Amino acid sequence: MKKAALHNLGCKVNAYETEAMQEMLENAGYEIVPFKEGADVYIINTCTVTNIADRKSRQMLHRARRMNPEAVVVAAGCYVQAQDGKEVDPCIDIVLGNNHKKDLVKILEEYAADQAESGQKGHRALAEVEDIGRTDEYEALHLTKPGDHTRAYIKVQDGCNQFCTYCIIPYARGRVRSREMEDVAEEVRHLAANGYKEVVLTGIHLSSYGIDHGGTSSLSGLIRAVHEVEGIERIRLGSLEPGIITEEFARELSSLEKICPHFHLSLQSGCDATLRRMNRRYTSAEYYEKCRLLRKYFGDPALTTDVIVGFPGETEEEFRESAAFVDRVDFYETHIFKYSRREGTKAAGMDGQIDEQTKAERSAVLIALGERKRRAYEEKFIGKTVDVLVEEETSVNGKRVQTGHTREYMKIALETEENLKNCIVEVQIENDSQIIR
Repeated sequence: MKKAALHNLGCKVNAYETEAMQEMLENAGYEIVPFKEGADVYIINTCTVTNIADRKSRQMLHRARRMNPEAVVVAAGCYVQAQDGKEVDPCIDIVLGNNHKKDLVKILEEYAADQAESGQKGHRALAEVEDIGRTDEYEALHLTKPGDHTRAYIKVQDGCNQFCTYCIIPYARGRVRSREMEDVAEEVRHLAANGYKEVVLTGIHLSSYGIDHGGTSSLSGLIRAVHEVEGIERIRLGSLEPGIITEEFARELSSLEKICPHFHLSLQSGCDATLRRMNRRYTSAEYYEKCRLLRKYFGDPALTTDVIVGFPGETEEEFRESAAFVDRVDFYETHIFKYSRREGTKAAGMDGQIDEQTKAERSAVLIALGERKRRAYEEKFIGKTVDVLVEEETSVNGKRVQTGHTREYMKIALETEENLKNCIVEVQIENDSQIIR
């Protein structure tokens, strides 16, 4: 029995695809082993969102080759897709671009047969990379047993049509392609039958789900279909674009009891001038209105976001404007990113590139603000009773506790001798120490 080891880099979509490849290998008779010495095949699902991600992808590929010089090393995903398969590192045996991960087992068999037929020792690269910008095919990948045994991430969409000036992803993932609604619902039914209680719908640009289906499906329609699956008790949504939040959308979501009041709305900047340079297609006032709508229908939902600091041309005044907006919105969590120059994007050639020290200083300001906002939001729940999906047992401050997340995605600790994993239980938050940060 051949041994295969997998390593994932990047986003939740990548993580889903890596787990799907693992399941394909298991079904084909491979033994899945840790990403250490001794594997016959190493699969690295790469990322290219930043230059740092590119470097990490290369490092993991070289690490795999060092661990077993005789192994087959497979480079899959965004990094090799962005290279169009043209610059193949000598440490790589097989290049799998996006939309070809589904072919992993077949290509491994073809590669082994080719090596056996040629009788040659050593490594020769085999590349399966297509022009991702010209395909309208959604890559069919499925999961029946995700690694997280209480919460399942489900990829429902691929590609992006937005072309933000800092982002390489439309070039690595192609245009929007949506999964068939019934295919998603069928996977959710399998997961529910296997005991999963929570699903997270995710995609490269989730808000665009269905726009390629000619009006026959939409994200709200998909959510309703998943909501009807018996056994699923929670539905969480991946990152959303502000434009999808309309009065009708918010009202409809609020009528579905399984929807978690936890929404990640991408912001990137609270300064309108910076948003225009980013090609983000909304103003800060429009964004604020979307937050108001969610609060109108969900009361006090957990709103989370991403903010980039040090984008090209960001003046001190623009940064202060962005920080003031973040302060005004009152996010539960704010994920801060220092702008990373990405070759191949419009922003990489813009004037006014910001030095690293200034980016670090601005990042520190927003991180501190975000921490204050996070604590203020969590403190509202002290004294309240919340539903917690228990996920694992761990040690916190020297005590063995079980932990899980509320519907708002606050992590809560429970001191109990009873094994409550994968159970949704009511917990009264008596003090700050029960909330894990």
